[in-house]
Amino acid sequence: MARPNENRVRSCLRGNLLTMLTVLGVVGGCVLGFILRFSREGKWKEREAMYIAFPGDIFLRMLKSLIIPLLVSSIVSAIGALDLSLSKKIAFRAISYYVTTTLCAVTLGIILVVTIRPGSGRGSSFQGPTEKPNVRNVTTTDTLLDLVRNLFPPNLIEATLKQYKTTLIVPENSTGVPLTDFKIKPDNSDSTNVLGLVVFSIVFGITLGKMGDAGKPLLDFFNALSEAMMVVTKWVIWVSPIGVFFLVTAKILEIESLEEIVGKLSLYFITVLLGLFIHGFGSLSVIYFVCTRQLPFRFIGKMSQVLVTAFGTASSSATMPITIECMDNCGIDPRISRFVIPIGATINMDGTALYEAVAALFIAQIREIPLSFGSIVAVSVTATAASIGAAGIPQAGLVTMVMVLDTVGLPAEDVTLIIAVDWLLDRFRTTINVMCDALGAQIVDIMSKGDIKASNDLELERAIADPTELVEIVKADDTRL
Repeated sequence: MARPNENRVRSCLRGNLLTMLTVLGVVGGCVLGFILRFSREGKWKEREAMYIAFPGDIFLRMLKSLIIPLLVSSIVSAIGALDLSLSKKIAFRAISYYVTTTLCAVTLGIILVVTIRPGSGRGSSFQGPTEKPNVRNVTTTDTLLDLVRNLFPPNLIEATLKQYKTTLIVPENSTGVPLTDFKIKPDNSDSTNVLGLVVFSIVFGITLGKMGDAGKPLLDFFNALSEAMMVVTKWVIWVSPIGVFFLVTAKILEIESLEEIVGKLSLYFITVLLGLFIHGFGSLSVIYFVCTRQLPFRFIGKMSQVLVTAFGTASSSATMPITIECMDNCGIDPRISRFVIPIGATINMDGTALYEAVAALFIAQIREIPLSFGSIVAVSVTATAASIGAAGIPQAGLVTMVMVLDTVGLPAEDVTLIIAVDWLLDRFRTTINVMCDALGAQIVDIMSKGDIKASNDLELERAIADPTELVEIVKADDTRL
């Protein structure tokens, strides 16, 4: 007969097996990556690294294939299941939380970079990669206008494949010509317009909710689709240890220069990492405690699988299906998790906002450009806006970094100064982004329990008055009973 302690150990191992395997995948990937890297004198070829990354790429493709159907069905079903007044309250709480955490992250990043000054004393001798980065000519105004345009996609099918971006046509003799005088060229880039899909899903969910019985068949369809996608997600999750193992191994082989990371960029790297750590376990913990009167560390421990996957994939969007699955396991109301998490994965990028504020001021310090208080405020506002528009894909922050540099008056080519460590910092800031989304779902769930109970009681009273509705609730094994 098994002892109670043995039973607890077995239960713990069964419950955390996937998390332990994923952590083992990250650690094993790091170890194998460094072994392979130092097993030869020359650099590994790009094709060789591609072969090693292949299983990880397949894992990422499986996760990304779930994003659009899960995002649309989750938001529509979550909002459609709530009455309009409750949807407003949940949306207000979620957005207030996201705005607060993003502003805290940007402010913290600016305080750290101004205090530590990682770029001071380096001067013009600090050089990035010699090759010119693949950046597009753009102004801050154009980027912000593109953000608004993408909220209202003219074609939903196209929105699943592309989003609108403005590029500027460089005149033949462009010397001394300001960017604002360049010709504008629309450019539908090959990147999913997640913002547009979120806005449409919100409006569509509200519409189905207001339609009542007439919209119920379509709402049932989205409910079924959402549940089906979560079943598929459970299957894909078990591939994550293998996926992150090969992704991390290949990424270590692709590092251009370890010396640059531990040398020239070490202080900048430490500044960003310190900011992310303080924000993740300090600022967010304070906000969580103020809203819930509880400490978040036990809840964060339950999210270990999500955080490890976020670090391995470096994509908050790709991690979204796993985050929703984890929130369901933690007992959060599915209507809240399926509404808050997809929106958070789209617009809430605390780690990205902090990183872009630090990076812009770091580059200004390197170039010995003094910044006024007004310029620092402009950087904070632009970094906040840029983080909202950043796609939830690996190293998307480098794209929006261009508009932040434009605010400080620096050329887009200066992105090369920080590109050597961006791949690693991207993984840390993605982990913070995902943690912030999950904590937000828990906060909104706790703050909305009274409203949800009142709404459920009202629906139950209506169901009792209508026997057919009561039968439907019983069949669904509804928690309202």
